[in-house]
Amino acid sequence: MNAAAESSFLRTLLERGFVHQISDLAGLDREARDGRITAYIGFDCTAPSLHVGSLVQIMMLRWLQQCGHKPIVLMGGGTTRIGDPSGRDETRRILSEADIEANKAGIASVFSKFLTFGDGPTDAVMIDNADWLLKLNYIEFLRDVGRYFSVNQMLTFDSVRLRLDREQPLSFIEFNYMILQAYDFVELARRYGCVVQMGGSDQWGNIVNGIDLGRRMGTPQLYAITTPLITSASGAKMGKTAKGAIWLNPDLLTPYEYWQFWRNTEDADVERFLKLFTILPLPEIRRLSALQGSEINEAKKVLATEATALLHSREEAEQAAETARKTFEQGTLAETLPTVAIPQSVLDGGLGILTAFGPEFAGLVPSTSEARRQVKSGGLRVNDRTVTDERAQLGPADLTPEGVIKLSFGKKRHVLLRLA
Repeated sequence: MNAAAESSFLRTLLERGFVHQISDLAGLDREARDGRITAYIGFDCTAPSLHVGSLVQIMMLRWLQQCGHKPIVLMGGGTTRIGDPSGRDETRRILSEADIEANKAGIASVFSKFLTFGDGPTDAVMIDNADWLLKLNYIEFLRDVGRYFSVNQMLTFDSVRLRLDREQPLSFIEFNYMILQAYDFVELARRYGCVVQMGGSDQWGNIVNGIDLGRRMGTPQLYAITTPLITSASGAKMGKTAKGAIWLNPDLLTPYEYWQFWRNTEDADVERFLKLFTILPLPEIRRLSALQGSEINEAKKVLATEATALLHSREEAEQAAETARKTFEQGTLAETLPTVAIPQSVLDGGLGILTAFGPEFAGLVPSTSEARRQVKSGGLRVNDRTVTDERAQLGPADLTPEGVIKLSFGKKRHVLLRLA
């Protein structure tokens, strides 16, 4: 979006590439320039951690606070019981209350790395929409809120239309999701003076629904900001790799693996990702992005270290960078590589090479069939020696003097097997 903004918040978002759509740029810019605004993003509790695909929204909340405004993190303890149909071909699995609470705790832990929480005017607050959604009286809700929604219009929204176009079932409970999300916006406007909802581009229809509901129910003017769908230059969806999701919680993905994810950024994505996922000044980003040839790898290392420092701490980021340097530049065995414990009995009995690289142990490849394919192409190594026999087995003799077996997939992904 090419547009000028006077407020530091919108100017930052526009310059760094966060904006896909804004419902009223001039109006919101005026409010953000002349006073303090409150904005929110909702996060349903469908998994024990958010993954890197949610990071662009988290960074928007961070910039909101850095520019002197107030962020609200809305946890979907209520809406998770329904399930957002956006971008899905099938109904989400209904989670138990215990699962939702456990997931909420895991997700909540990430935000303190990016935001300052407290009671101050620009301090972030975390709220659960279960606080009001679980108390709704169904008949009253239909009368007071549901009457403002047109089924004809709801059928035109992407979250519904695309599901129906693909002849996939859409349950009545999912159909209600957009009404609840719209009501969240109104409730936050009433309770906290929140005037902006932010989210991914797939949420545009739901957010605009909330703006319209607020107008009908007498709130002040509400606004929408959505981010573009973040994909790599090759078209891969952000947050997904052959190994699985790039989780934000360290118990699901180590800081070293997180660093490696950013280090492996495609050349064409370096400038865009530095703008979105670091807080480096734009002149420094332009300098790094101008590097040519093999020097672009230095920019990727900066991206990896800065992104990891935001999430895991500067110390963890620098340790990950040093581990990579020792492993790749010096060829030494870095003890801080990801480690998987294996029982002595498994090694004594012989551990098949395909199984060792697969999801049950190292997780360097998604399946034994993929491991077999990589053996044929020379992509797997044990203790820096290329694997040539798919029937080979690992045993005690493969342990290095450090008491580990180093498994490698390509040049950049390594896991140590260590006796439990």
